[in-house]
Formats: sequence, structure tokens, C-alpha cells
Amino acid sequence: MSMPISGTMPQKIALPGVRYTLAVASGKGGVGKSTVAVNLAVALQQKGNRVGLLDADIYGPSVPMMLGLGLVDPRLAKFPLEKFGMKVMSMGFLVPPERAVIWRGPMVHKAVAQFLSDIDWGELDFLVVDLPPGTGDAQLTLTQSAPLTGAIIVTTPQDVSLIDARKGLKMFQEVRVPVLGIVENMSYFICPKCGERYEIFRHGGGQRCAQELGVAFLGAIPIEPTIAVQGDLGVPIVASHPETEVAKVYHQLADRVIAAAQEIHAQETPLPSL
Repeated sequence: MSMPISGTMPQKIALPGVRYTLAVASGKGGVGKSTVAVNLAVALQQKGNRVGLLDADIYGPSVPMMLGLGLVDPRLAKFPLEKFGMKVMSMGFLVPPERAVIWRGPMVHKAVAQFLSDIDWGELDFLVVDLPPGTGDAQLTLTQSAPLTGAIIVTTPQDVSLIDARKGLKMFQEVRVPVLGIVENMSYFICPKCGERYEIFRHGGGQRCAQELGVAFLGAIPIEPTIAVQGDLGVPIVASHPETEVAKVYHQLADRVIAAAQEIHAQETPLPSL
């Protein structure tokens, strides 16, 4: 049973220079959401788009490590850092990795609102927002206040992950944010020696979930050990190994995301009066 959303809806933050704002979300942690967000953002940039990446996971920011970026002077925090041709902002630039951020929901909302409104993002085609995992107060407030074009739900094939993916999708429906579709991460593994395919965590659950809920299935991303290695090295696999199968899958995902965002924009744009 879904609980009604009560209270006054927060005012949407205006981002006049940003054409599309995309939330990458998951109903639970551990599904590779940030990895998907980072590699999707790089793939979008490689296709000639102006891209920004906002790490909205205040409690556990991982984007700085995945992009090989460290701390910055807080006095310079009005300007996003740049890496791989993208503009990037994260709480991880302002707080040492060993220090815990112990904030309640309103403080998280305030921080992310400042990242959206006070940062000089400039002109962007896509702003990718890596949301915290889950469907709690912080996530709900963010989805209500950020000017989201649409959301992408990341899941893994197991039933336990798909249950939480459904909850995440329901949250976006409650706040009237379009869901671009579902991505199944860790979908299968191709043995590099024999070429045989293994479905370690089962397979196809994401596509079945998408069909059941009436949203698009955006793609199945394979398990690739190099992804984790490159994430630790600070160079996403789409940038470091563009010839790999997984990099090609991310580019296909980027194409589908671009098409879905353009379709939503076309539906929202009123036709000129005759």
C-alpha cells in the first residue's frame, strides 16, 4: 500500500541553461547505480552533448573516486569541476572520505538544492543526477524540487532487487516524474577464455519488470570486472576501454535515453497557435 504524499510541494528549482535533467535512481543500494550514472554521463558527452553530473548521494558520494577527483577549496564550490569534458559536483569534493555526513532529510535537501541553484552549470544538454539509493524523505524531496525531465531506474536481475525497483518507480509516479525506463545491471557474464555466457544473478528480470509496469526497458549491462577496476582508478570504462562490449552497451543506453528525453520534451512543448 502506498502512503499519500502530504504537505506542500516544494517549489521547483529553475535551471534555465539545462535542456534535460535526468535522475538515475535505485530502490536499494548495491546495484551499481553510480557506476551506471557515471558511464552514462560519459557516453552522452562522447556523443557530442554538453553534460553535467551531480552526485546527490550526500551520505555516500562515490562519483569523486570514480572520476579520479579529490577535495576542493569550499570557497570555489560555486564552480563545478571538469573531467572527461563534463561538469561535475559532489559533496565528496567538500568532505574528506573518512568523515561521515550525519544530516537529517531537510539538510540533505538544502545541500542538493544549493548544488542545483548556486552552482554555475552554464549551458548543458544533459544534467545527470545520481540520486541516493532508496525511497525515503531525502529522495522524495529531491524529486519534488529538482526540475527532472525523467528518471532511470537501475536494478539487478534478482527478485529482491526488482521489488525495490518497483518501489522506486512508484515514488516517481507519485511525484509525477516520467520514468524513461529500467536498466538491468550485472545482467550476465561472458567468460573471456571460452566466450560462454553465464547468468550469475539470473537474467531478464528487469525486462519483465518493465513490461509489467508499462515502461521502457533501456538495456542489460553485463558484469565486467574491468568496470570495478576502472572505477577505482578514476577512469570509467566507457572512457578507458571504448572498444569493449560493455562500453558499446552504454552507448546504446545513451542513444535510448536521448530518444526518450526528446520524446518527453516534444510531448511537453505546446504546439504553436495558428
